[in-house]
Amino acid sequence: MLYKTMKLLLLVMRVCRSKHNHLNLITLITCLLPLSGAFSQSSTGIELEVNNASLLEIFEELEKQSGYSFALGDSLLTDNQERYSLSVQANTLPDALRKLSPQMDLRFRIEDKTVLVKPRKKELKNTVTRKISGTVTGTESSEPLIGVNIIANASGSGTSTDIQGQFEITVSGQDQYLILTYIGYERKEVPIEGSNLSISLTESQSTLEEAVVIGYGTQNKRDITTAIGTIKRDEITDQPVANFDQAMVGKLAGVQVLQTTGQPGESTTIRIRGVGSVNSGNEPLYVVDGIVMDRSSQALELVDLNDVESIEVLKDASAAAIYGSRGANGVILITTRKGKSGKPQFNYNFSYGWQQLSKKIPMLNAYQYADLARDGHNNAYLADVPTGSVDDPNELRPQGYHRIPPELFPYLEGQPGLTDTDWQDEVYQVAPIQRHSISISGGTDKTKYFISGNYLDQEGIIRNSYYKRYGARMNLESSYDKFKIGINLAPTYSNENQLSTSGPYFDDGIVHNALSSSPVWPVYNPDGSFNFQGNGYWRVGTDYQHNEILNPVAMAELLKNEIDHFNLSGKVYASYDILKNLTYQLSLGGVFNSYNQNYYHPSTLQTRGSSFYDQPSNPISRASSTYYYNWILEHTLKYNIGWEDHHLDFLGGFTAQKNYSNLRRVEATNFPNDLVETVNGGEIIGGSGNIQEWSLLSWLGRVQYQFKDRYLLSAALRTDGSSRFGEDNRYGYFPSASAGWIISSEEFMKPLTLISSMKIRGSYGQTGNFQIGNYEHISRVGPESYIFGPGDGQNANGIVPVNVGNSDLRWEKTEMFDAGLDFGLWRNRIELTIDYYNSITSDLLLNVPVPLTTGFEIARQNIGSVQNRGWEFMLTLRDRYESFSWAVSGNLSVNKNKVLSLGSQGTEIIKTAGTGHSYFITRIGEPIGSYYFLTQDGVFENQQELDEYPHFANTQPGDFRFVDIDGNDTIDVDADRSIVGSYFPDFIYGMRAEISYAGFDLAINLQGTEGNEILNLLRRYNANMEGNFNNTTEALNRWRSPEEPGNGEVNRANRKATGNNGRTSTWHLEDGSYIRIQNIALGYTLPEKWTKRVLVDRLRFYISVQNLYTWTDYSGYNPEVDLYNSDALTPGVDYGVYPLARTYSLGLNATF
Repeated sequence: MLYKTMKLLLLVMRVCRSKHNHLNLITLITCLLPLSGAFSQSSTGIELEVNNASLLEIFEELEKQSGYSFALGDSLLTDNQERYSLSVQANTLPDALRKLSPQMDLRFRIEDKTVLVKPRKKELKNTVTRKISGTVTGTESSEPLIGVNIIANASGSGTSTDIQGQFEITVSGQDQYLILTYIGYERKEVPIEGSNLSISLTESQSTLEEAVVIGYGTQNKRDITTAIGTIKRDEITDQPVANFDQAMVGKLAGVQVLQTTGQPGESTTIRIRGVGSVNSGNEPLYVVDGIVMDRSSQALELVDLNDVESIEVLKDASAAAIYGSRGANGVILITTRKGKSGKPQFNYNFSYGWQQLSKKIPMLNAYQYADLARDGHNNAYLADVPTGSVDDPNELRPQGYHRIPPELFPYLEGQPGLTDTDWQDEVYQVAPIQRHSISISGGTDKTKYFISGNYLDQEGIIRNSYYKRYGARMNLESSYDKFKIGINLAPTYSNENQLSTSGPYFDDGIVHNALSSSPVWPVYNPDGSFNFQGNGYWRVGTDYQHNEILNPVAMAELLKNEIDHFNLSGKVYASYDILKNLTYQLSLGGVFNSYNQNYYHPSTLQTRGSSFYDQPSNPISRASSTYYYNWILEHTLKYNIGWEDHHLDFLGGFTAQKNYSNLRRVEATNFPNDLVETVNGGEIIGGSGNIQEWSLLSWLGRVQYQFKDRYLLSAALRTDGSSRFGEDNRYGYFPSASAGWIISSEEFMKPLTLISSMKIRGSYGQTGNFQIGNYEHISRVGPESYIFGPGDGQNANGIVPVNVGNSDLRWEKTEMFDAGLDFGLWRNRIELTIDYYNSITSDLLLNVPVPLTTGFEIARQNIGSVQNRGWEFMLTLRDRYESFSWAVSGNLSVNKNKVLSLGSQGTEIIKTAGTGHSYFITRIGEPIGSYYFLTQDGVFENQQELDEYPHFANTQPGDFRFVDIDGNDTIDVDADRSIVGSYFPDFIYGMRAEISYAGFDLAINLQGTEGNEILNLLRRYNANMEGNFNNTTEALNRWRSPEEPGNGEVNRANRKATGNNGRTSTWHLEDGSYIRIQNIALGYTLPEKWTKRVLVDRLRFYISVQNLYTWTDYSGYNPEVDLYNSDALTPGVDYGVYPLARTYSLGLNATF
């Protein structure tokens, strides 16, 4: 007895250690219960309520309630495709089976803990029987498998393995083989040869039966005929990020997730298969649990990372066409967690981390800066006074910019111990981030619930910036008879201090001010107050013409820009099964948003400019308030039917949506002091208000057809009517169709056992884009004021026209063709997906010139078209052996963007951004917003080179050499501009590697791009070699003389640059290619035998690093930067943006 007991305990421990320990343990307990004497059939209550369910779904529910296993024959599975709607209540399982038998036309027989299922009317002709016994083990582990379902193929006789993996079954003369099924393992058919069998099962590698969320429903991954990418929750929960979109980076082919800023709480920029619109927005549509979000920020604030169940990205037009006019840029479907039948399960997730600047830009120290400034002033002096000398004192130099500031002399003399401020060290800090999430879920077969709460506290790596968010979620669903009702509710509240960190120094961008401030100035004065000498001290009295730069630490500490944000998302839905396979659903959902902003610029923070140096500023206060709501009403009807080898699913629906927003803003100044910071403490000097609304009315339909479970067809149509367009073009029609062929299901593929799955698919669809203003189709008027004549000088208020209306405006339309191949080898240990797509967006909404007689220069019209075409590859490798498992997945995406037309004249669009001479061009045959500059080709090292090559009139040795593009021996700032690059990469890629062994798990995520350029406008100041701003250490390689030419790339120092050195050129354009270790996480799950002692089902600890390292040649903070990302015509600008943080964190996941 003791021997058997010890053997049983060892078996329990092996079960707990195996991959499917939770499933095996349940099965083991089920097998042990009859032995304990504590279980009897009479105590088992059965309540079965199913609608439109298959045989397998019904038996899975009965297994869950009764603890019995159900076994049925092959022929019954293949022949019976009927769907059942049943309602049965019984005290015992046998009673329930007696009630089900006539309704399902089946016979049931209980043997031990297995229910054998047979057709009710089918009788066996051959009644000769015999007994077969055997043992079932796992292939990799060789351990016995408990509770494996075993059934004879013809007679339907069945049983299951015991705790030692052994079985005994009675078979008939017609039975040729046994069918073995077990959760987590491949189904296996074993010929009946002999009376004692030794069978091994292989763990399943297939994910083809996973349910994938599509628009207005779900579908098996196996049956998908469109391009859809999926991310599961276990791929993202370990990352120390504020929003779930930041965890999507690099995980899907064709989906570029750009971390353009590190501002706390800020979202990423997501581009799906390129950029297709010029003026109408390129953001994808976000849908959270069926609620369409009008703004991406809503989805990001409303959904906590730990509430996400899955993220699906609809990439091709056929998949997105069900969302019609809003699907042109792709659709991101976020599904949150739902409750499941069973006892309440509590889950707690916690992480705490430390953030630091991920990259520091090497700047000159105070002594190096003084040397650069001296050279700049000296060269400016000698250019104006050729007879002068660098040794001439300031008194002999006629202009202020010829003279060297006296404060630099001690540095030039090399005196030790002088002020040498590293402004990056002063502005950036190590900042904590913590996240808490707790949830409870569970339910019965009729009612299920998921309730969660979360808290995020993120301080920024720039001083005094922060973001805090509090959120909750409740998902409830209940069913009775043919009815089902549910409610989803998610309130969030956030509070942040959003500093002015991005943009150039003259727009008070803290980042650029930190890089530009002279290191000879201290942060604080001796009395502890902030030092503002950089704000014009060298322009008062003698004007040395050093630009005024505010103390960036003072800006961060003194400026206040607090934002309170409240979001409430909710949805109520109800469905009714009208007929056996016909279901109607009504849902009403919406989002309410309240946004309040309070800005205050105190008197202690100087106004930028030498005229304000050493003076208190006039305080400014601004208050703005916005409230917004968006509701959507949906009616849908779903019907499915199957007969013989055919199956059809129908969807029809009607939706109505309305959006309303109300903005109010007021500004005040002339505060007597800084004690009262709200607008009522000062003098009101202005205000504004804005009320807007739009609505959408839609009809939609979709049909999906399967033949022999291998030939797949789908078609959809959506009609949208939008208030944003005139009556003649208010409605748009968006059709789509797709087809697939599962080749691996064909008989001729059966001998090719190497191939586990193979599917080819193709799709075509049309989608729209209505991301334009709400009233652009009509001529509008707006308020304006004017002072008439000499009078009393008072404003006369009135209204004036503000635009040229165009009632012919219509939708931007995107047509996309997609062809794909899904491939699996060696039981899907290797999976490969390949897609080719060609997308053309036409009827672009562009601003075009109009006659000045209209009173305006431009008006919005539909002209032009853009093409995006490319390839996508996703490869996954996975395997396991005993307790060791690994998986590697990678993706690669190639996209080519090209402008096809720009109206009847084909007039190119040239636009500037950030500063003068920074040109972008949109030209037929080229990508949108291509860089359009002079091409810099090194420096003139001596006078001979200068004499032999075209140059500007005032160019000197040491100045830039520009390429003569038109070949006319003259350098012209306009004629010699050319397209020199694009922000769009040649390809993007990502990789994820996972390893698990003996409770340890390791995951690594990589991402990168290749072939994109960035316009680094910081170099116009911080690599200008003028000495009026601090420069990067590139200045150490500058040209000094023909004998000291430097590295041949960096121009000479000159406070008054000659030769157009400061004009934007390829000197300011950099390669933005990079590869980044986006996240690495190492975790350990404690053995269950330890955690059970403290009533914890599962306890896992982990450490994680976000943005560990980036390999790039880009000299700025972040190669993903895109300051003006809302404008497709001017992409890829870096003018000082909040840097990304590297985050080290510790965390735990507990389930109990």
